[in-house]
Amino acid sequence: MESIFALPEFQMSLLLFVALGGYLIASRINQSAVIGLILVGLIVGPSALGWITYTDFVRGLAHLGAVILLFVIGLEFNVKEILSLRNGVIAGVGVIIPWIGGYWISLVFGFSTASAIFIGTALTATSIAITANVLKEMGKLQTGAAKAIIGAAVIDDVLSLLALAISTDVVSGTLSAAGIAFVAAKAVAFIVIGGAFGIFVVSKYIGRLDETGFCKKFPEFIFIFAMMVAFLYAMCAEAVGLSAIVGAFIAGVSFERVEVSHSRSFREGAEYLQIIFASIFFVSLGILADIHTVTPEIALFLVVLTIVAILTKVIGCGLPATLMGLCRKDGLIVGFGMAPRGEVAMIVALIGLEAKVIDQSVYVVLVLMSLLTTIITPIVYRNWFFRGEYCTYDASGKCVDGGK
Repeated sequence: MESIFALPEFQMSLLLFVALGGYLIASRINQSAVIGLILVGLIVGPSALGWITYTDFVRGLAHLGAVILLFVIGLEFNVKEILSLRNGVIAGVGVIIPWIGGYWISLVFGFSTASAIFIGTALTATSIAITANVLKEMGKLQTGAAKAIIGAAVIDDVLSLLALAISTDVVSGTLSAAGIAFVAAKAVAFIVIGGAFGIFVVSKYIGRLDETGFCKKFPEFIFIFAMMVAFLYAMCAEAVGLSAIVGAFIAGVSFERVEVSHSRSFREGAEYLQIIFASIFFVSLGILADIHTVTPEIALFLVVLTIVAILTKVIGCGLPATLMGLCRKDGLIVGFGMAPRGEVAMIVALIGLEAKVIDQSVYVVLVLMSLLTTIITPIVYRNWFFRGEYCTYDASGKCVDGGK
């Protein structure tokens, strides 16, 4: 029987069964589906029942979910809405303030300088997967605040990459201007070249391909091609040191204006994939956390660090957003929207652990801090900013009431 439980078919079925439970929980507590999925992950994971652990299989499915989710989100945006001075200012201040806050509070709690540097670096990150999904769920992706969040978060990922490179070099004693410049050049080059190639070459090729007799015979071909490009961009992003989800997002943005008349809609196909795999991604965030590893000695640090993580993003991103033209409410929406650290901070924590800069207890604190900041944003959005404002969708999956 043990071999049956190890089969990928059984594990996939179990994960989807758990995801269904997450939707039921979200409905019962009147919260976003993201909250229900993360909570059910906590219940079935090591923190409670221990039915599912964060295996390579779960990790792989979760990674696919994050990539597909950001590809779908990218289809809603164009380049002009992302690359703007406002978003650059929000991202820049939103990296500096959290780093200072994380570094300072770590020193206050008696951690070494090297550990404080990595803790501060973990706080610079922003995971747009969670916020973007909640905004999509509520039909708010086309608001000014949402566009500022998505655009700033993409730039934030590049800046966080630089912060990680600088932190690693400082700790190892190999800091150099040339090394930092090289990391920055790779990241910017990928976004610019990848975006331009997708918009001016790949998207136009898809339009011409849709008119061929081949695609009329095999209408699913365009969908397969689009998803292939999404995963290719994700791979290339990781190759230059960026998060894979940024690559997938750039691919989605590249296809924003593509329309097909003879082929099956790749947007609709990607939506269905996203429903399955993104659900597993959010469940995995709950599975990843094990609250049993939190000792009383580090529990206080976890609470304080989480508060600092949220406040520094709300101030560091919300204040510049307000000064750059958004109203006070939208500024707060941007600040809380940039607060989730998600898998990005977890990756930074893992690098620090493997480099033996931080120990296991600090690693657990950073993972749980990432989880708590991930949970808080949907709760704040659902119960404060967008109370009662869920989107109604028609048969084609489009919002028909503006989220009212």
